[in-house]
Amino acid sequence: MKNNNIDQLKKDYMNIAIPEELDFKIRKSLAEGKKTMNRQKHLNAIKTAAASAAVIAAVFTVSINTSEALALTLSEIPVINKIVKVLTFREYKINEDTYNADIKTPSIEGLENKELESSLNDKYMAENKILYEQFMSDVEDMKANNGGHLGIDSGYVVKTDTDKILSVGRYVVNTVGSSSTTFQYDTIDKENEILITLPSLFKDESYIDIISKNIKEQMIEQHEADEYKVYWVEGIEDASMAIFNEISDNQSFYISSENKLIISFDKYEVAPGYMGVIEFEIPSDILGDILISDEYIK
Repeated sequence: MKNNNIDQLKKDYMNIAIPEELDFKIRKSLAEGKKTMNRQKHLNAIKTAAASAAVIAAVFTVSINTSEALALTLSEIPVINKIVKVLTFREYKINEDTYNADIKTPSIEGLENKELESSLNDKYMAENKILYEQFMSDVEDMKANNGGHLGIDSGYVVKTDTDKILSVGRYVVNTVGSSSTTFQYDTIDKENEILITLPSLFKDESYIDIISKNIKEQMIEQHEADEYKVYWVEGIEDASMAIFNEISDNQSFYISSENKLIISFDKYEVAPGYMGVIEFEIPSDILGDILISDEYIK
């Protein structure tokens, strides 16, 4: 592929319009159902409309993914209590010889707190725009210096989906020779429509020491049970990297569907690369005295 195709990809991406078929189908089916059906038939019509929308989304996704270089997608992922939805709003996709990118941008829809909704979605768009532009810049640099291999895979997972909690994790996998993986989470109280931060869960900063101590204990216990589980922590021999001491006040975390606090570490953050992304479930009983309430962690 010629070098000037990269600029054309950028131009193509900016000119792709987001389709409205999905929302139109649902609205049309609901409107017709109200006029012609009783309550039970109305419920069946909603189910039929949802199924039709799923078919439309599938057909649309297949069609755009057959494009040569990149795609703009709007495909419904999970419907959360039929109110809050997580969508794949935009996807940058490039397959060019040894340069590959797949960057999916999530969008949260359905919150009444539009300020929170917009701030999160703007953040996701800004993050992925930077990822895309940096990738394109790196590709140009590599081409100017005898080429190479470069890849990036970015997307998201819905970690928790309950009546109370929505936890969305965004990951980035960079591949240049070896690979690195990072995860960031946003946890939302869907009832009160607020963003939950780690410090907001606790009365004071004592949680940092309490959680860090427990994580170090878990690291040692895991290593003693399996010598291949190696962490960069005091007490494990040959810990050649920077020793893990404590979590940060903005440590990556989410709340599980069992109302447990999960602390997450990126690949290479506290252990060798083969350990991948690492998570520790923190026992709720050690947090009881420092939690502001038991509304989230139980």
